[in-house]
Amino acid sequence: MLTRRAFIGGSLATLAACRKGPVIATNRPRITHGVQSGDVSRRAVIWARCSEPARMLVEWRTSSRAAWQRGSPGNVVTPDSDLAGRVALLGLPSGQTIEYRVAFEREAARGISEWVSGRFAMPHPTKFRVVWTGDTCGQGFGRNPDWGGLRGYAAMRAKEPALFIHSGDMMYADNPILPEVKLPDGRVWRNVSNERVARVAEELADFRARFAYNLEDEHVRKFAAEVPVIASWDDHETRNNWWPGQQLEDPRYQRERDASKLAALARRALDEWNPLSAPSYRVIRYGPLLDVMVLDARTFRTANDRNDGDPRAMLGETQARWLVEALATSEARWKIVACDQPLALVIPDDDRHEGFANAVPGEPRGREIELANLLIALRERRVRNTVWLTADVHYAAAHRFDPTRSSVRFDPFWEFVAGPIHAGTFGPNELDPTLGPVLEFQWAPPAGTGNLAPWDGLQSFGTIDVTRDALSVALWGIEGRERYRVELPWTP
Repeated sequence: MLTRRAFIGGSLATLAACRKGPVIATNRPRITHGVQSGDVSRRAVIWARCSEPARMLVEWRTSSRAAWQRGSPGNVVTPDSDLAGRVALLGLPSGQTIEYRVAFEREAARGISEWVSGRFAMPHPTKFRVVWTGDTCGQGFGRNPDWGGLRGYAAMRAKEPALFIHSGDMMYADNPILPEVKLPDGRVWRNVSNERVARVAEELADFRARFAYNLEDEHVRKFAAEVPVIASWDDHETRNNWWPGQQLEDPRYQRERDASKLAALARRALDEWNPLSAPSYRVIRYGPLLDVMVLDARTFRTANDRNDGDPRAMLGETQARWLVEALATSEARWKIVACDQPLALVIPDDDRHEGFANAVPGEPRGREIELANLLIALRERRVRNTVWLTADVHYAAAHRFDPTRSSVRFDPFWEFVAGPIHAGTFGPNELDPTLGPVLEFQWAPPAGTGNLAPWDGLQSFGTIDVTRDALSVALWGIEGRERYRVELPWTP
C-alpha cells in the first residue's frame, strides 16, 4: 500500500516544479498549476494544465513497487480549453490509495514534460474523513506572502481527509484583488496581484485567471494533489447574489451587464479549471457508506424578490424532483446534500432575499414552499440518515431542524455551515423559524464588527468522520482548534 510518507517524499519535488509564470513554449512542455483529482467514485477524474498544446498522459498504481498503468490518453489541450485537460481513470480498485502521475507530450513525440505526481483515496468500506468549506479569496483578501498564503488549505490537509467538498465561491470574480487592502484599524493586507484579478471579471480570460490565481498558492496545490475535490459553484464565481436574466446596475461592469452571459463565462472557466465529471447538479457515489448529492442553487432560481408570496424556485422543479429520487433510491449508508445556499438563514439582498428563507414566521412562502415540499417528499419516501452541508454566510454554525417546531411534517435532520476558508468573516445571520431550525452552535465575528481579515482568526472548515454506525461532525478554526463536535447515530 502507498503510505502518506512515501507519497510526500516522492512528490514534493514534482510539486515544486509547478511555478507560476507566463504561458510560453519551451524545449519541453510544462505543467503549470499542479494536478488535481475529483469526483472519485468507481472512477476518478484527473486534471492538469500545460504550457502549450500537447496530449495529456496519465498513469496510476496502488503501490510504490507496482508498475505504472497507463490510462486512456487525453485529448490534445488547446487554447480553446485554456490548455487544461481531464482524463477519467476507470476500473480502479476500491479501498486503495491510488498514486497517479501526469505528463504532456507534444504530438509526434517531439518532447514530453516532466511527470507531476498526485494521489487520492478510493472509497473505503469502513471509515474515512470528509472535509468541506467555501469562500476562497473573497472581499479582496488574496495571497498574502507575509501571512503565509492560503493557510486554510494547509490546515485542511493536516486533517488527512479522503474527500473535499468545496461548497461554492471557489473564487470571487466580482471582488478585485488589489496589491493592498487598507483595514479600518490601520493595518494593511498585502496581496500578490495581477492585471486580471485586480478588476471585476467580464472576459473569459478574467474568469480563468481567478482559478489560476488560487492554484498558484503552494498550500492549494499540495492539497489538490492529495485530496480529491467535489466542486460546486455559488454566486461569486459570477457576481454577488446574481440570478438568471439579471441586468446588473453595478457601474464597475462596462463591457457586460447581463448576469446570464457573465455566468456562462464563469461556468466555462469553472469546468476548464476543475476535475468535474459532469456539469451542474450530480451525485457522487463514494462507496457503500456515502453518496454526495451536489446541488446547483444558481442556474435554475427565480429572481431575488421579497420571497413572501407565491411559490418561487431555488432549485427548480426538475432538480428538486431529481434530488428526491436520488436520495430515495440511494443504497449508501449515509447521504450528504452539498447545497451552496443555507436552508433557514436569512440572507438579505437590499430589499430582497437571496436564500430560501424570508424572515417571516408561519407557513412557508416563496422559495420556502419548494424546500418544504422537498422535505415532505423525503419523509414520504422514508429517506433517513441525511445531512446538509453549506458555506456562503462566512461563519460556522450547526442547525438542527425539528419538525415539532414547524407546521411542515418532515423527518428531523442537521445542517452544518463552514467557512470562509480565506475571505472576510461576517454574521451571524437571522434564523428563520418556519422549518423549525434550532441553533446548536455558531462561531461568528463579535457584535459590531464584520469583514474581518483572515488573520483575525475566524476562518473555518468542517470535517465528517464517516463510519457505518455514526457520523462525527466537527467544525474547526484553521489554527487547528476544534470549535464544535456532534455525533449523529445511524437510524434504521
